Amino acid sequence: MTKTFSNFADFASFIASETGTDERSPLYESAFIEHDERAKLSPVDESEQLEMPDPEQARAAVEMVMATLFDVFRDTRLEPFASDLAWGFVNSFHVVAKRISDREDDAAKELGELARSFDPSEIYATQIEDAQLLCQTLQGCRDAMECMRDHAAEVYRVETGRPYSPTRGSRVSHGVTASMIDARDYLAARGRERREQFTPEGPVVAFSGGQVWEDHDMLWKGLDTIKARIPEMILATTAQTKGCDAIAQAWAAARGVKVIMFRLDRRLGAKAAFVRNDRLLALKPVEAVVCEGSGIQMNLAQKLRQAGVPLHVVKLDQQRAAAPAPQRMARRG
Repeated sequence: MTKTFSNFADFASFIASETGTDERSPLYESAFIEHDERAKLSPVDESEQLEMPDPEQARAAVEMVMATLFDVFRDTRLEPFASDLAWGFVNSFHVVAKRISDREDDAAKELGELARSFDPSEIYATQIEDAQLLCQTLQGCRDAMECMRDHAAEVYRVETGRPYSPTRGSRVSHGVTASMIDARDYLAARGRERREQFTPEGPVVAFSGGQVWEDHDMLWKGLDTIKARIPEMILATTAQTKGCDAIAQAWAAARGVKVIMFRLDRRLGAKAAFVRNDRLLALKPVEAVVCEGSGIQMNLAQKLRQAGVPLHVVKLDQQRAAAPAPQRMARRG
């Protein structure tokens, strides 16, 4: 018998009941917490009785939208464009989460200023209570948005074999998905107090390689070997969008390893890549992998050797020609 639904929420509820318990359900439940029965979404609005969405419905909706997008286009002439559309969907969550985060930072700053200027009056008590509620509400909204973004990003990774990465800025994650942190955010966070996600603690493993590489399996196995020896490793890459760096970032997303991405600072012109190498080296990596590429990789390898960093150099002729990519995870239906 065909079921009909009058609204999307009912459809999402049905999908949630049909898919059963998902491994992400606990992540959704912890992200969609209502810390207070009231909610305040801006400094000028009064607090309201607003509930969070049902976490299981939200999980099912994200899964349904992402999976359906790929399923509809599969084996058609539009299949090559499915990944671009899916990336945009993930990025929408990321952009909105960033906007909420910026508002949360402003609210936290206001709360800090109020806390430093204590006043025993009733007006002050009301102001600081409202500021706390605003911070709390925005934090909850950000957590929920980031949870949905990470879920959508994981479906994107499973379907495409590539991790979702924003065009600029960082993507920090609270669950099983690896964080991808822009080097500028990381370095800035070390110089001033910011959220802990932007300054992950752990031994850094540097990675760089050329933009042409076929043997995915070889790099994955090599990185697995390093992670077995350094379980808490953080991967620092030169953030190229194809070739070796893209393979390493896909490995990190699959293994839940945090990534610090050293993108080129185009303002530096011809010396940008060499400055990037110096900045990466400044993290004092405990180990490094450099795959044969251009003179940029040769420069980095030379600097790593001079610094005494244990270095694995992988030559182009060591790879198997046209080796298949690592098998993608099967999506549950």
